[in-house]
Amino acid sequence: MAFSVVIKANIAELIFSKPPVNAFDSSEWAAIAASLVTLGQDDEVHVIVVRAEGRGFCAGVDIKELAADSNKILSVNKGNYDTFAAIHRNPKPVIVALHGFVLGGGIGIAGAADIIVASECARFGVPEVDRGALGGGAHLQRMFPVQKVRYMYFTGEFIDAQEAYRLGAVESVVPLADLRDRAMAIAASIAEKSPAMIKLAKEALTGIEDGNLEDKYRWEQGFTLQAYKDKDSQEARDAFVEKRDAEFN
Repeated sequence: MAFSVVIKANIAELIFSKPPVNAFDSSEWAAIAASLVTLGQDDEVHVIVVRAEGRGFCAGVDIKELAADSNKILSVNKGNYDTFAAIHRNPKPVIVALHGFVLGGGIGIAGAADIIVASECARFGVPEVDRGALGGGAHLQRMFPVQKVRYMYFTGEFIDAQEAYRLGAVESVVPLADLRDRAMAIAASIAEKSPAMIKLAKEALTGIEDGNLEDKYRWEQGFTLQAYKDKDSQEARDAFVEKRDAEFN
């Protein structure tokens, strides 16, 4: 399994565990989305914590699947959309505990969440342009100012956890060994409160956000599909899989 779920003391932990980098294919994204929806409907669950095992939180989509069949972008897009919406629109608060690399779909998960906790080793990036894709800007912009988002998107450069904290996206930065404990402590403090009141609070807060996150992401996905019809997109994916520099003519 690419992930597992544990429920204890009204807290659900959804744990990514797909070596080496927690990059998921289209069927795995669909399964993650379905699990999040189920947890949101479970009366035993008051709070959801999403975290990961391994070298990093999530490297996004399985590029090898897309390199082998570019038509898979349709099902990958749906899996990503459903996962991010299942977090952002979930009736339960969702806390993400981030470590190592937070890329692509990992950015979407983080940007859709209610609270972010990061380890000192966490690094945020959107290498989409270098992979011949687009998407994730709407979620990144929910975390960082617009010019920072564009800088990250156009250059592909990463920012670290302390910079993310300075920009206000991260609730706290802790040593990796303390990451789960910090996320679970926040979850426990929320789980003790009235589930009905927390559900209303989340719905109210989501309703007063500027714009509609899901509509914004859907707009981006149209450009992702357009990008995949360009030969440079296939060259970027091929170069990544073959571990060589891309050649754009």
